[in-house]
Amino acid sequence: MTTAPELHPKDRLLNTASRLFYAEGIHAVGIERLVTEAQVTRATFYRHYPSKDDLVSAYLTATATGIRDAVARAREGKAPREAIRAVMAVLGDSTLEDGFRGCQFLNAAAEYPDRDHPVRAVIDDQRSWLFGVLRDLSADMGHPDPDHAARVLVLLHDGAFQAAELDNAKAVRETLRRAVDEVFPAQDA
Repeated sequence: MTTAPELHPKDRLLNTASRLFYAEGIHAVGIERLVTEAQVTRATFYRHYPSKDDLVSAYLTATATGIRDAVARAREGKAPREAIRAVMAVLGDSTLEDGFRGCQFLNAAAEYPDRDHPVRAVIDDQRSWLFGVLRDLSADMGHPDPDHAARVLVLLHDGAFQAAELDNAKAVRETLRRAVDEVFPAQDA
């Protein structure tokens, strides 16, 4: 029987941080807990992440990469209307995952209120990316004001991610799907 190779300490730290930061909050998790659960030394921690904020940025960057990959797969080979529905479905479906605690980026922004903080740059980059994807898809669909449509969809995303943590996640997901169809009604042939 073969076993999977052990993760590199840097990856163990990132995986541990991702799990704990999302489940418990970034500021609630100290470095001592991170190194203990990741089974690394403090020296190893600081060799890979000079500060906790660097680890937070890495956590959010890894989260963004996962979302971007899922969105790319959802869009692939689809006509614009189906692509936008698929993108919003991927985002909405994530609210049904076990342990869902809202949007990682909104949660982090609440813990880092200083808009000039480096962690906020990662958050801002992800939000700009999401807006750009939704604007481009809106333009591809021929929406008369793709910037406005994208802003509406980002607001729907943000609201859905907060509401799904507080309310019935399945109802929130279905409301999100209906709202997307109302922003982009089917064109009569």
